[in-house]
Amino acid sequence: MDLQLTNHCILITGGTDGIGLALAKNLIDEGAKVAVCGRDEGRLENARRLLGENSLCFKADVTKNPDIEAFIDESISKFGRINGLVNNAGRASSIRLADSTDADWQDDFDLKILSTVRAIRYATPHLEKSNGAIINTLSNSARAPGAGSTPTSATRAAGLTLTKTLANELGPKGIRVNALLVGFVASGQWARRAEAEGISEQDYYIKAAEKLPIPLGRYGRSEEFADIATYLLSPRASYITGVGISVDGGLSPVI
Repeated sequence: MDLQLTNHCILITGGTDGIGLALAKNLIDEGAKVAVCGRDEGRLENARRLLGENSLCFKADVTKNPDIEAFIDESISKFGRINGLVNNAGRASSIRLADSTDADWQDDFDLKILSTVRAIRYATPHLEKSNGAIINTLSNSARAPGAGSTPTSATRAAGLTLTKTLANELGPKGIRVNALLVGFVASGQWARRAEAEGISEQDYYIKAAEKLPIPLGRYGRSEEFADIATYLLSPRASYITGVGISVDGGLSPVI
């Protein structure tokens, strides 16, 4: 099926590693142009090598509004348009409330909510011109939080509410807004944890999956996230907005 993404320009925050980079590669293969941002120069350089000339790899800290605006401006300057925005920047931050500090909560809110709000607000005029699409990458804890899962579960729940609110607000402008609620999917953060534990990445995934009630019995692959995200960004998904789709192997106990 032709996803009709040729020459579309998609922006991905946190796109230099893991599921963000897998999505960028998928989009390039579909004929799109991709702009990704991140903070780590080594990962940026690796992304430049993998994605090639139809990409922009931009150093930015999404918690800083000038960096977000510079990333979007540079993308427009290079590609002339924006057809999609994927708010993918984030990190795991799960501790018990009694052990958390105000700074823990503020940092998580700045990274996962304010950065998303700022990026969408600045990109909206460009997305309106293209009848574009937005994806907010969240966690399945947005719907099914467990003990000791704050502040991430709280900010991800806020992200889900934001997704539905903006689907209603931006729909009349022709912009679709959806969320992907990710469970345990192979990514750089788990690879680094495996390295810290002195075991192979594959062994880490096998052992970790054995301890989790995932009906499919394994960690997801980053390409599996990338496939559904690519579809949602495409004109083929033109009547899908305001939904949160779980990409978690059935882990979430709610539909």
